[in-house]
Amino acid sequence: MPTCTLHALTYRADPADYFAVIRHAPGAVLLDAGRPSAERGRYDLLSAWPLAELAPAADESANDFLQRLRTALARLGPTVAPENHDVPFVGGIVGYLSYDFGRRLESLPAAAADDLDLGDARFGLYAWALVSDHHRRESYLVFHPQLAAAERERLVALFSASATPPVASFRLQAPFRADLSASTYRQAIERIQAYIQAGDCYQVNFAQRFRAPCVGDAWAAYRALRANCPTPFSGFIALADGNAILSLSPERFVHISDGQVETRPIKGTRPRGVTPEEDQALAAELLDSRKDRAENLMIVDLLRNDLGRSCRTGSVRVPELFALESYPNVHHLVSSVVGELAAGKDALDLIAGSFPGGSITGAPKIRAMQIIDELEPTRRSIYCGSLLYLDVRGEMDSSIAIRSLLIKDGQVSCWGGGGIVADSDWQAEYSESITKVKVLLDTLERL
Repeated sequence: MPTCTLHALTYRADPADYFAVIRHAPGAVLLDAGRPSAERGRYDLLSAWPLAELAPAADESANDFLQRLRTALARLGPTVAPENHDVPFVGGIVGYLSYDFGRRLESLPAAAADDLDLGDARFGLYAWALVSDHHRRESYLVFHPQLAAAERERLVALFSASATPPVASFRLQAPFRADLSASTYRQAIERIQAYIQAGDCYQVNFAQRFRAPCVGDAWAAYRALRANCPTPFSGFIALADGNAILSLSPERFVHISDGQVETRPIKGTRPRGVTPEEDQALAAELLDSRKDRAENLMIVDLLRNDLGRSCRTGSVRVPELFALESYPNVHHLVSSVVGELAAGKDALDLIAGSFPGGSITGAPKIRAMQIIDELEPTRRSIYCGSLLYLDVRGEMDSSIAIRSLLIKDGQVSCWGGGGIVADSDWQAEYSESITKVKVLLDTLERL
């Protein structure tokens, strides 16, 4: 088995200087652990100049597109990391799945308007990456054996140079505005609760969108957001014409390493307190909330079923239930579901069986997605989709793209939502949907 090559660079806890070098390169992508402020993520991964770009055709099924991704990985060819090195990515695909990629997996209505026109998915096939390992405090270039020697030399010289390009500015041309009025939001919640009372569903994740006109460099917006809301599953994906996906997500979707699978659903939120005493009280309230624990458990059960489609029978278990995770603007209730990939199954089978994540749809999942399409007036685009990498060994990590923004065609869009159950209070849910993204909206309005 051929071995990939590593080239050591100066360690940087913040990937900004390295990524700025390739910010305007074709296919530039950054998956960012949010260090040094965020503490849970281990790796940053960035790359550009993909060997190929892959997006689904208009009438292509999800399974056919996922098979094309497998073919691309096979074309790049197998490789392994050098002995005694924990390398997360040795060459493979990096990109995004929008929430609406789920329409290619399930039969759903098409009532919600697709007014942002973001493709359902896009991946680059990359033969190199710059990785920062924050546990070992190392940064290095990873070269797949297929990458030409001249390209390796060019990349080493590029990232060894001391000069960092200046960051351009970004600003809003007007404050953010919600697409839904409070009364329309209330009507949607009441409709969901009527469906619950009728026995259609148990929980539905409902979201509202905020938008503002903007000008400038999306990378400058990301840098400001990252400074105020560092999270372990952040990311920046450059799109055509200066457009970009900006994600400040705290939530893992699925992770696979050596055939071991983990998903970490978030369900349950409280704002951070102004004083340490208030903050501690809000955290304790969340941990003690029977309603939030019940919602979390409902999604854990859904995800056990989703993982069970691709995992070895009897391997799916829940090692962590109702753990508290705290971020700059909110406390979250988080659980962990793990399993072992079944023989003959791979990471893309797991995606096909579990996308989109249950924590941002509801239960049962398909009925919840139908209700979302009925009540949310526009499609979710990148919101509640996923940013992910998958390498030729089958190693994968992915986020759920909450706390995420799309900058496209002179407009920035951001979404906030939450799980609605029978006893949800619409005003509390409305406030929570704003609380979750307030730090993002306020940050950009201050630029």
